[in-house]
Amino acid sequence: MSGFPKLIPAFTIHVVIDPPSAIGPVAHGNNLLHVVIKPNAGSITSVDNYPIRLDAEFAHGSDFIRMDPDGKHVRLEVHSAIRDKQTNGLLRFNYTGIINTDVSAGSAAGKIFTGSPEAKTTDFGEAFIHATFETGVPELAAIQHKLFVGGGRFILEEGKPTVVEYKLSEVVN
Repeated sequence: MSGFPKLIPAFTIHVVIDPPSAIGPVAHGNNLLHVVIKPNAGSITSVDNYPIRLDAEFAHGSDFIRMDPDGKHVRLEVHSAIRDKQTNGLLRFNYTGIINTDVSAGSAAGKIFTGSPEAKTTDFGEAFIHATFETGVPELAAIQHKLFVGGGRFILEEGKPTVVEYKLSEVVN
């Protein structure tokens, strides 16, 4: 079908996060959460054959999560800095997204957000993002002129912090 964009697989991302904290008193209807992205953990790595080679670790980051009033979706707003291991260059990595959290419709991600004892590692299909990069590193400059979309899942392992894994693709025509 002519004119529709195509996707090129680009990066695998692992975001290691702390448990969320409420911004303000939840009792007053506040539905904003803050999640710290663990520094010096997690990664963004290029998939085989993607022309922009990136092997980075999260240096800093925050995720602001707002639950829709009906509780069926959450909205993500992430701002982070990553450091590329090859160039030692710093990049800004931001994304927004939406996650289905409708437990009544069987959302596995919803069980994580509600703290259910039944929460476990999820499949891909409930979390989607739109991402951008910025950098002054000449070898990586092309990355900031591209738009990326991805799908995610949560990885839960006993005794370890939660990891959000995304498969990110470049949008092209």
